[in-house]
Amino acid sequence: MTSNELGDFLRAHRARLRPGDVGLASYGRRRVAGLRREEVAVLAGMNTDYYARLEQGRENSPSPQILDAISGALRMDHEAYEHLYRLAGTVPAGNRTQPRETVAPSLIQLLDGYTNTPAFVLNPALDLLAANSLAGALFSPFAAADNLARMTFLDPAGRGFYPQWHRVAETVVASLRQATGLEPHYPRLYELVGALTGASEEFAALWSSHTVRGKTHDAKELVHPDVGPLSLTYESFDVRGAPGQQAVIYHAEPGSPGAQALALLGSLDATRRRGATPEP
Repeated sequence: MTSNELGDFLRAHRARLRPGDVGLASYGRRRVAGLRREEVAVLAGMNTDYYARLEQGRENSPSPQILDAISGALRMDHEAYEHLYRLAGTVPAGNRTQPRETVAPSLIQLLDGYTNTPAFVLNPALDLLAANSLAGALFSPFAAADNLARMTFLDPAGRGFYPQWHRVAETVVASLRQATGLEPHYPRLYELVGALTGASEEFAALWSSHTVRGKTHDAKELVHPDVGPLSLTYESFDVRGAPGQQAVIYHAEPGSPGAQALALLGSLDATRRRGATPEP
């Protein structure tokens, strides 16, 4: 790596474009591939000398407006656009792509492949976007397995399902608080926070503490009415192809009571589903 990653990145993208790609006429002999610096500056509506200083590493604090203009001039896709911002030490402006609300069929297929452990996908507001069969069985005590925060604070089943309810509640709120920093323009997140603040004094008190913590991995103590206590661990993974989504997988130590309880829960769920299937 060089000490001028931003400049290297800009030069590489400039070299990929030809005048015709951006609606410019080509003139004169070109000593280097791609657009000239002055052409990029014209497309971005800025001073040529300022753009040259960016490439040379003599200017390293461009404003979001400058970065937006350059990314547009260089026809950057979303991933390149976000990387440009990271290299400049800032975050994208409000036109960042919103988190996806649908889960790719290939990811759903992957979740369904975990037959012995609950697996599901969340958005930043902790909505359950997809879940495998065992996750559905695990969350069956709730009236609706739709949003982990709502289930924790507003569903009466939450207090019995989470024996360490206060710890879970703190973790849920801290995760939502972190999401507001990562996704500051995500309407669903603020809709949920507003609803929970108005409906739960406990949520409102925790929200005012401004504790920040994301979902990574941790132990989980649960009590399911069909199989009793469950001591599990979860791991969460960012879904690279869908910004804002997280895949969460619960698992138990092989041979442990938690693993036996999950196996029993899976067996009960399979029996119920067979019984619900009409005879041919």
